Amino acid sequence: MKQNFPRSGSRRLEHAVDTQTLGEELGAALEAGDVVILDGPLGAGKTTFTQGVARGLGVRGRVTSPTFVIAREHRSKGEGPTLVHVDAYRLLDADAGDADPLGALDSLDLDTELEEAVVLAEWGGGLVEQLSEAYLLVSFDRETAVAEDPESEARIISWQWMENRG
Repeated sequence: MKQNFPRSGSRRLEHAVDTQTLGEELGAALEAGDVVILDGPLGAGKTTFTQGVARGLGVRGRVTSPTFVIAREHRSKGEGPTLVHVDAYRLLDADAGDADPLGALDSLDLDTELEEAVVLAEWGGGLVEQLSEAYLLVSFDRETAVAEDPESEARIISWQWMENRG
């Protein structure tokens, strides 16, 4: 990852557009080989965030949840890396007990070499972090804002680069 994005931090984001904007900032800093894991409950904003990451990376195609296809590839409009957007929950479900994340992703017949792409995985903990020596963990918290104000659309997004100890 380029140095223009903090290696760790946290932001309270009031609206979906704010979530996309943070994703776009991150996307502009990501480089081929980076692995990003998005962690949070359903409806927390993971796909909305990914839409921003895609804009920041400058990739083609409409970003939607990969739930029913497991993974989507979004090619760069220019010279940048491809975005591989994975629903690792389904990948784990499909390959239960598979200790080989590269093999599990390879079985998807992706046209992209993972070292030449940014891999962004929703529900990726426990599998996708094994793709790299370090990965960015992005956590989504909707409960704190809703507990303060049940009408709130806010979410708190925290991120930190993690070393793979596996």
